[in-house]
Amino acid sequence: MERVNELGQAVGEAVEWAGARAAVAREFAGRWVLLCPLTVDGHARQMTERLGPYPELWTYTADEAPGDVAAAERVISSVVGQPGVCCFAITDRASGTFQGRVALLRAQPGVGSIEVGWIMYAPALRRTRAATEVQYLLMRYAFEELGYRRYEWKCDSLNQASRSAALRLGFVEEGTWRNALVVKGRNRDTTWFSITDGEWPLVKAALEKWLAEENFDTAGHQRQALADIRASLRTALPG
Repeated sequence: MERVNELGQAVGEAVEWAGARAAVAREFAGRWVLLCPLTVDGHARQMTERLGPYPELWTYTADEAPGDVAAAERVISSVVGQPGVCCFAITDRASGTFQGRVALLRAQPGVGSIEVGWIMYAPALRRTRAATEVQYLLMRYAFEELGYRRYEWKCDSLNQASRSAALRLGFVEEGTWRNALVVKGRNRDTTWFSITDGEWPLVKAALEKWLAEENFDTAGHQRQALADIRASLRTALPG
């Protein structure tokens, strides 16, 4: 039902919320992955070796694939330590192998908005349970520990893999900012997605059900897709 003020004007719902806390780059341990603060000394060589050889991973990023450790050091240094940015290295728990990077960006605790971005997965991590777990761990941190109301994802509008990943995870597409940036001498339209705190319980339940061992057969193939699980849970909700 639409709310109106004493002047008869439509207004938003009342919010009882005291603000969010600043994100901190710390360790998060999942079943398949370990997230830890990304550092120049600890991860420049690993980024060079595990991500640098794959130019297709860098097409839609602002930075270039590092050709050597010094270049990777510059990439990391340009982002780590920026206000409102927390960068993480992604490590496979079983092997201890560096598998990529991810960051929480543009944190605005006063309005309750934070973005997940700077995402790059090594080929071995892509389309795995571990890749989904990375996103689950950071969502849970943002909503449940830090108290954010809005969790954002944005990408180059031509990056179909990123767009599909956002929708699969449960983000809602909000629209496209045309001529938003010039990246590597090319125009970039930016498409925005978000999950709100009101949507998080459903998104969380679906992610946990998808990640559960019983959702996978002995060969490691999913029994039910994440989008299908989310749809079934939504149908089961009262009202």
